[in-house]
Amino acid sequence: MTIDKSWTQIRKRSNSVVFWQGLQSFLQMAKPHVNDRGFIRCPCNRCINNAQHQLEVLETHIHRFGFMSDYNEWIYHGENVNAASSSNVPQPNSGVHDRDEMFEVLEDIISNDAEVDQLGSQSSNVQYDDLFTALNSELYPGVSSFSSLNFLVKSMHLKVMNKLTNKSFDELLKLLKLAFPKMDLVESHYEAKKLMTKMGLGYQSIHVCKNDCALFWNENSMSETCPVCSESRWKMQEGRQTGKNVPHKVLRYFPLAPRLKRLFATSKTAKLMRWHQAGKSTDDNVMRHPVDGRAWKDFDRKHPEFADDVRNVRLGLAADGFNPFNNMSISYSMWPVVLTTYNLPPWLCMKPEYLMLSLLIPGPQSPGKDMDVFLRPLIEELKELWENGIDTRDAGNDRKVFKMRAALLWTVNDFPARSSLSGWSRQGYKACPTCNEDTPSMRVIGKTAYFGHRRFLPSTHRWRSNLDFDGRTERKRPPRRFSSVDIMDQLRRVKTSIPGKHPNYGGVKRKRGDDELNWRKKSIFYELPYWAEIELKHNLDVMHIEKNICDSLLGTLMGDPHKSKDTDNARRDL
Repeated sequence: MTIDKSWTQIRKRSNSVVFWQGLQSFLQMAKPHVNDRGFIRCPCNRCINNAQHQLEVLETHIHRFGFMSDYNEWIYHGENVNAASSSNVPQPNSGVHDRDEMFEVLEDIISNDAEVDQLGSQSSNVQYDDLFTALNSELYPGVSSFSSLNFLVKSMHLKVMNKLTNKSFDELLKLLKLAFPKMDLVESHYEAKKLMTKMGLGYQSIHVCKNDCALFWNENSMSETCPVCSESRWKMQEGRQTGKNVPHKVLRYFPLAPRLKRLFATSKTAKLMRWHQAGKSTDDNVMRHPVDGRAWKDFDRKHPEFADDVRNVRLGLAADGFNPFNNMSISYSMWPVVLTTYNLPPWLCMKPEYLMLSLLIPGPQSPGKDMDVFLRPLIEELKELWENGIDTRDAGNDRKVFKMRAALLWTVNDFPARSSLSGWSRQGYKACPTCNEDTPSMRVIGKTAYFGHRRFLPSTHRWRSNLDFDGRTERKRPPRRFSSVDIMDQLRRVKTSIPGKHPNYGGVKRKRGDDELNWRKKSIFYELPYWAEIELKHNLDVMHIEKNICDSLLGTLMGDPHKSKDTDNARRDL
């Protein structure tokens, strides 16, 4: 039986019914010959039978890039299978593609992102044209084991790991180009970054008001002035705008959804994303992963539809300030916001390669009470991932598409950062977020002192009746637990404050009313539909609790003059 292959020569494929019908016949013929993972060689002009994809990706590739012209006998797709050794059939070359590891990386990215195109539509793979060009290009004539793309990715990795400046990277590229004129290289770091962005490693630049009042984003993206304080979006010189529009501040936002999808793009990490189900402890008294904790189990009980699919992602958020200039004489505080994925096993979820930078909040001042302004893009994406989810290909389950959802379980911070995120002030007579309005405190020579720690001891403990502490016995019970209903009732009494640090708007200090307790604001996290019901919303990180307090305690006991808290001032306070 003669197979009609004339459709493979049609150039104007978008509106050709003949091409579409021929392509569908080809896919039907190839369907019985896919491997156990559903993959088969792709005969498009890009892959030229060197890459394997699923049939829907083949359809997308052939429709976008065309059918390779010298593939006359379709031995890999069902025609004359017994003649696979025919010398007239072009075999997959042994060049760049067979050995270049970047080929598998691109295959994972495209297979995860590609959608089945309809007749006449434009393929979603147009963005990958430059990546394919770099992948198909030999780094140097005769060097088939290393593609231009592979060299570029490894060079960028070395730049980051060794903290090379952009200028030094540009100079290195110029030197390589001078020494090896035939080497296929990009011209600058700027071009390299543009190409890397197409792999899904980019970010969004969002302009910020100079007073941290608002973001120039979404409905304010085209505004020239701040919607709160009316300050100009752009830097001014001598009362006039500079020749080039330069924003006062720029927030870098790294979209979350593409990074979560990438975790399911390879079979190895896709299987690890299910670890929390099979790896949970069988002993109720042992906790080796958050899945064994009461907060995780309580969340599953309240949201069973989310817990039913183990692939739904559980996230934790951490934020803190640092000085990027490595010079403590310069007062500058930049705040990275990092997310970690708790689906992974405990030995991976805190590894740097699995931590996802979500926001890079600019200085020079810490965001403080205006943290919610900067968190807005992340919260909007988290709401979308919870309510609607996103279609994701699961490489660990025959690349089937499922609706991935995500939830933020808690934050991990030091005490000052916890105040910025939660809205509960870390200062004053009611600074303890656990004791809440029942915080025991008193004024001691210009300082606020907190006492009553013995009430956490068992009721029969001998220290409760010891008079050496303050001359009194302790009969109070531990502080009561405040339910989500109690907390929401308190937040309803909190007045809405104006964001920002403008002296006439958000920068005006106001005195909190007695009914507001220690709440400065209602945190933006409460916009997440599930946040109010989470049992454990904020965690204090181990470093500050164990290391700093342990240093102070040991320094006092050992009489270390540099770390001891037993000073003259402390004794006068007592």
